[in-house]
Amino acid sequence: MNAAPVPILRFLRQRPALWDLVAIHSADEIATQMLNVALGWYVYSATRNPMSLAYLGLAQFLPKAGVLLVAGHAADRLDRRSVISASLAVQAACLAAVTAWFMVDGASALAVYPLTLILGMARAFASPAMSALLPQTVGKAEFPRAVAANSSAFQVCSIAGPAIGGFLCALSGTAMFGIAAALYALAVFKARSLPRIFSEPGQIEREVVDRSILAGLGYIRANRLLLALICLDLFAVLLGGVSALLPIYARDILTVGPLGLGWLRCAPGIGAVIVGFFLAGRPMEGSTGKLMLSCVAGFGMATVVFALSKNFWLSLAALALGGGFDMVSMVVRQTLIQLSTPDAMRGRVSAVNWVFIGASSELGEFESGLTAALFGTVPAAALGGLGTVAVVGLWSVLFPELRGTNDDVPGSADSASAAD
Repeated sequence: MNAAPVPILRFLRQRPALWDLVAIHSADEIATQMLNVALGWYVYSATRNPMSLAYLGLAQFLPKAGVLLVAGHAADRLDRRSVISASLAVQAACLAAVTAWFMVDGASALAVYPLTLILGMARAFASPAMSALLPQTVGKAEFPRAVAANSSAFQVCSIAGPAIGGFLCALSGTAMFGIAAALYALAVFKARSLPRIFSEPGQIEREVVDRSILAGLGYIRANRLLLALICLDLFAVLLGGVSALLPIYARDILTVGPLGLGWLRCAPGIGAVIVGFFLAGRPMEGSTGKLMLSCVAGFGMATVVFALSKNFWLSLAALALGGGFDMVSMVVRQTLIQLSTPDAMRGRVSAVNWVFIGASSELGEFESGLTAALFGTVPAAALGGLGTVAVVGLWSVLFPELRGTNDDVPGSADSASAAD
């Protein structure tokens, strides 16, 4: 197959339910990325203290960790379309209120932390519901390509969102919050128009699943390969992620201002989109496990290069390379998790997965801010990248399953050959 963007667009357009879900996810991500740029810039500009960025990351993580298991249970017990719509509506209303406040009193860093807490809680309900809906939009054979296509669209928004956010933040922070609120509102209307997707006939009756709120935890704990995949991603991004330090690099090290911060934010998405288009166009070849381990190690080394760089363009290239490496791990992990989980408990399993993702990103921002405050920004980023490489070596010994063939990945080249 070709890996060009046009086949991906055709693939999405021929599947209306998948197209609508990707559109909702894209609007949500653009608004979220815009807000990430603005919130980090406001907080650090007001305090000039790396610990303020650590607290911001903690404010993003805590509400997710607190309600995600409940959110996963809701995604399995309620209409997932309604859960998504309600979550997006809360975010739109919250941002509209903040925009009105800023128009009256002016932008203030005091509003950042409570705003972050509310938005994080609302997002926690949307994420498992959207993940659980994705496998129902395409057949099993097409699902790995759907994951890559959805992830590519997501990363395109990760590119556009920070760039737009940085530009608008430089012009008018109030306008930026208003536009983000409008994007969430548009996503609400799109979510309400999603078609009702039913399970295959007899599927629910065939599935014997645990109905408890903790079922997702038990399922992942019992599956050694999935546990290894999720924990590898957790520790790799926890140590190697540098997103919380980008405001410091933009202001004090690279001296590129809020517009440069937006480009630094979007650089990982550039690399991820390139790799995502490739993965959406053709199956993975060779040993998927070894490829994933190599890419996670590559992510760590790219972080080291970024940490030591004093050149803006080299820093952009390092972040883009890290984003490309991370895309491989994302596609493998999501494919394995969703296709091996019964639909009746996909919401809860997705919730557990999102807890790990949140821990690796938002909690990783707390770790980055803390280590930067203790050891300095550059040493903290470099040590984090080296720690990621060390985790890959440890995991390859503790979990030899990760070095296995790609027979475990549905839709891969070897599994397709075996099926034939």
